[in-house]
Amino acid sequence: MAALHLAVAVLGLASVVCCCASGDGSGQFPWDRQTSAVVLHGKRLQVTWAAIEAGAGSSQAVQEVRVLEHPPHEQLALLANEPLRAGHNYTISIQYSANLSDNFHGLYKSTYRTQEGELRVLASTQFEPTSARMAFPCFDEPAFKARFSIKIRREPNHLALSNMPLVRSVNISSWLVEDHFDTSVKMSTYLVAFIISDFKSISKTTTRGVKISIYTAPEKINQADYALDAAVKLLEFYEDYFSIPYPLPKQDLAAIPDFQSGAMENWGLTTYRESSLLYDPEKSSASSRLWITMVIAHELAHQWFGNLVTMEWWNDLWLNEGFAKFMEFVSVNVTHPELRVEDYFLHRCFDAMEVDALNSSHPVSTPVEDPAQILEMFDHVSYEKGSCILNMLRDYLTADVFKAGLVQYLQKYSYQNTKNEDLWDSMTNVCPTVGTDKSELQGVSFCRRNKQSSSNTHWTKHTLDVKAMMDTWTLQKGFPLVTVTVRGKNIHLQQEHYRKGGDSPSTENGYLWHIPLTYITSKSDTVQRFLMTTKTDVIILPEEVEWVKFNVDMNGYYIVHYGGDGWDRLINLLKENHTAISSNDRASLINNIFQLVRIQKLSISKAFDLTLYMKRETEIMPVLQGKNELIPIYKLMERRDMDDTEKQLKDYIVHLFKDLIDKQFWSDEGSVSERMLRQSLLLFACVRRYQPCVDKAEEYFSKWQKSNGTLRLPADVKTAVYAVGAQTSEGWDFLLSKYRHPSFSVDKDKMELALSLTRDKDKLQWLMDLGLRGDIIKTQDFPGIIVYVARNPSGHHLAWTFLKENWEKIIEKFELGSSSIAGIVSGVTNQYSTRPQLAQVKEFFSSLEEKSAQLRCVQQAIETIEDNIQWMDTYFEEIRTWLQKNH
Repeated sequence: MAALHLAVAVLGLASVVCCCASGDGSGQFPWDRQTSAVVLHGKRLQVTWAAIEAGAGSSQAVQEVRVLEHPPHEQLALLANEPLRAGHNYTISIQYSANLSDNFHGLYKSTYRTQEGELRVLASTQFEPTSARMAFPCFDEPAFKARFSIKIRREPNHLALSNMPLVRSVNISSWLVEDHFDTSVKMSTYLVAFIISDFKSISKTTTRGVKISIYTAPEKINQADYALDAAVKLLEFYEDYFSIPYPLPKQDLAAIPDFQSGAMENWGLTTYRESSLLYDPEKSSASSRLWITMVIAHELAHQWFGNLVTMEWWNDLWLNEGFAKFMEFVSVNVTHPELRVEDYFLHRCFDAMEVDALNSSHPVSTPVEDPAQILEMFDHVSYEKGSCILNMLRDYLTADVFKAGLVQYLQKYSYQNTKNEDLWDSMTNVCPTVGTDKSELQGVSFCRRNKQSSSNTHWTKHTLDVKAMMDTWTLQKGFPLVTVTVRGKNIHLQQEHYRKGGDSPSTENGYLWHIPLTYITSKSDTVQRFLMTTKTDVIILPEEVEWVKFNVDMNGYYIVHYGGDGWDRLINLLKENHTAISSNDRASLINNIFQLVRIQKLSISKAFDLTLYMKRETEIMPVLQGKNELIPIYKLMERRDMDDTEKQLKDYIVHLFKDLIDKQFWSDEGSVSERMLRQSLLLFACVRRYQPCVDKAEEYFSKWQKSNGTLRLPADVKTAVYAVGAQTSEGWDFLLSKYRHPSFSVDKDKMELALSLTRDKDKLQWLMDLGLRGDIIKTQDFPGIIVYVARNPSGHHLAWTFLKENWEKIIEKFELGSSSIAGIVSGVTNQYSTRPQLAQVKEFFSSLEEKSAQLRCVQQAIETIEDNIQWMDTYFEEIRTWLQKNH
């Protein structure tokens, strides 16, 4: 194995005064008493010596101090012989050493193989949320900001990178170089970063002179061009949109071979999983291009949201992540219109609602204390729900007003820390010139908040109180179900908390939202608006209508139930003229009707009646949503061996999409949406053994195998081809041989999926063993492998047994509370629907130590299984009857 020698010195230049680092760098002590202890964070550090030196004007010399460690709190206490006085500056010096971390946090080791098979080693950092303390002693909390000065010693054949540009390099000896980096801007510890590697780079400069570089393993530098162009466009967009220049002289984007999440926003040195940054125009799929663009947009948005303005504590993580997730959509929409990101925004809201409907969900802003709880905040609620409620707010305020509020927020709090209410204050003080018609909400005027509550829920002439509205979305969990009943010209409205797991949504908890309702009718496609702030209300229409559709384009984070014959009218509309409403509206109807079945507001027959129109559907969002609702139903049946009904349901789904599947070209032509739809449909059809699809895929795989993998397969059909090819033992072995070769790195995720679709249980077990071991299959890919195996009817028992037997090893690699652990727990259990399966899951997790047993993902898994049991008990017979009658 290649050796890696390095030494890192990090100096945080915030003044250390008694027990704290001054957040503003001013050295002003916030308390009025002296102390003899300085408490810092430190984790797995071997401290050999520490001293405190008083600042100028003091008679005290350097005094050596005693060091105490408290591993449970990941803290170090420096105990001085003489008290440290309030208001005085002190310099702390600490000598310590630490090993490179063997998981994905702190300063950790990563490896890759060259085309010739040589193993190369590098070191990289991942400090968010609480791992800077693994690399250097520090005040490791986001509210403590400092300027950092970093020096790195390395071998001459390596390259060192950090947040700031290199100032100079000093030759210490013939085999050792010391790099000095410029002092950083004021920032939180979790954003500090450094990499020591043999990477190569390509660069461009933005119109304002910021140097953008992509760093990657040398043999993959030819896959860096797309990311470089995207990063330049996106950084320029953000500078313009936020009216605040990017404050650093450079922005490096580095592809790290071993990386747990998708990417990390370290200021000036963003780090990425290779599949989130590297794009091969010859081999990469359309979905890969969309993903890479979105991830870069996300991390660059963080340079403002998170880095420039940082949440005060992790309870408001959504101020970082919800915004970055939302800004992906805003920025890519403008910079890469050909990607049509508006086609996919809805999906994230549906994903968020899936977990937010559980009792174990949490408010967007939630108190957290220990590192595991903090890690648990990096979930669908902080990211996806955060972005969806911001999208709803922008739709409500208008894009211009929303943008003006954001700019005011960023300018006011630059280099500072914020709480929820700081954002709402910025939004409330920039308000529209108020009228009752959205078309009048054009100009921006500054105004005071109206302290008086108003019983009038229309858009009226009082100032909009953004805080009052948004607190209902961030400080309580879940989301509302709005029931709409049309009686003549009157629309009667009622809101309640949508919640799975009961006979009906909970009404006892007094949950109430301020809901910016939107609607269109059969008589007018002009979007009408109504702010609902009470449990019930009435809208009066100018005339009677045939149908009404609420939550236009699903811009609001709520679902709608149509009382009386409302659903029948909409189902009839879809049957007769589905394009009368937008594709997003159709997707939201598909989603909403199945969510209403979950809480027994509608029969499953009604939901299946709605799906019949999909025989004529061609747009990506409704098609994907139809699949997302129907496929999990037969997956539940697979786990119970209900062969006849399960087969009938699979046949029905194939029948629904057959015409669309038959129309697909086996090529890479068409728009990004068309290409992504093709990839999804062909994989579905081939896995379901739809014969025309299987025949075509077998033909392609056979030619590819005969060429020894040199034949270029169309990027968007590869997954289907690999999936069919891997069904034979010979094909599986050939696919694995190509998976192991570095030249197929772009296809690794597709190959992993295909390999895990085999019915051979020994091969499935071997895949999971390999993933945990981390050599042939990288550990970063293991969570995906175990979930793929769990979805395989031949593998779900294996995956559950594997999870139980290897739990300790898994949490050692991925850390308690991480999204990787949550993904594994959910993915292995979310298709269980029997009481014995529920008992097994409860028994295993309750046998673990308290921290594991109390994980939110464990509570969510148990709730989901309980919900599945109730669902199957209630609806299985009705589905069977419906299928026999309709198919």
